[in-house]
Amino acid sequence: MTNNQENWTLIIKPRRGLFELNLKEIWDYRDLIYFLIRRDFIAKYKQTILGPLWFIIQPLLTTIMFTIVFGRIAKIPTDGLPHMLFYMAGVVLWNYFSKCFIGTSNTFRGNVGLFSKVYFPRLVIPITVVISNLFQFALQFTFLIGFIIYYVAVGVKLHLTWFVLMMPVLIFFAAIYGLGFGIIVSSLTTKYRDLAFLLSFGVQLWMYLTPIVYPLSQVPKKYLIWIIINPITPLVEAFRKSVLGIGTVTWGQLAYSFIFAFVVLFIGILIFNKVEQNFMDTI
Repeated sequence: MTNNQENWTLIIKPRRGLFELNLKEIWDYRDLIYFLIRRDFIAKYKQTILGPLWFIIQPLLTTIMFTIVFGRIAKIPTDGLPHMLFYMAGVVLWNYFSKCFIGTSNTFRGNVGLFSKVYFPRLVIPITVVISNLFQFALQFTFLIGFIIYYVAVGVKLHLTWFVLMMPVLIFFAAIYGLGFGIIVSSLTTKYRDLAFLLSFGVQLWMYLTPIVYPLSQVPKKYLIWIIINPITPLVEAFRKSVLGIGTVTWGQLAYSFIFAFVVLFIGILIFNKVEQNFMDTI
């Protein structure tokens, strides 16, 4: 028995701390992360005609709808920007956050069969979702850049500043929010199934509380506080400012959003680790 113990390469132990985050163990399973990303990508688009083009079609159709409804019919100002550019910039970042949020919120319910058969760090699944959606974001962002180049070519003046350097930071925090909120909801739905039915409606409502179809500068003062306390609002406004040069955001609002992101992630990992210990008994 002693000789066998000396030859073991992995010892699985119960998690002792609720905020124990073994990054080395997650790194050791990087091959699994790669496999799951590849599996999800192939499973989604293997039998589709357009394949990854759906990544571009979805935000394009959404942008066209917003342009017709909110730009042409409702005539909501867009801070002097072309409607298509304004809406596309907001939709691209929002899509990344919302897809990370919805995807990670299904971590326990959607992988119960896998979890019951083999051991691996459970955080691998939500991390896989965040990274997988990053490829989708990259395609949509490239499409947005194409839009920007077209509008600049036809005479639209965009005044880009050094704020463009903030873009990677904003994308990172959008991922943090998607991961944090997602694992919170995933953990809670193991016991409270009603949350799964409210999720899609809640995300849709959340979008309209975020300046996607309207600029923050057009929000009436009596409602402004409710939009500003939304932690995604500074990210969207800052992202729009970084790619288009126009956006209403302060460093204080960004600091609030960044701090709130780490609070959400902390709470998410805390709840995730607690639920992970016995979720097979309740799901």
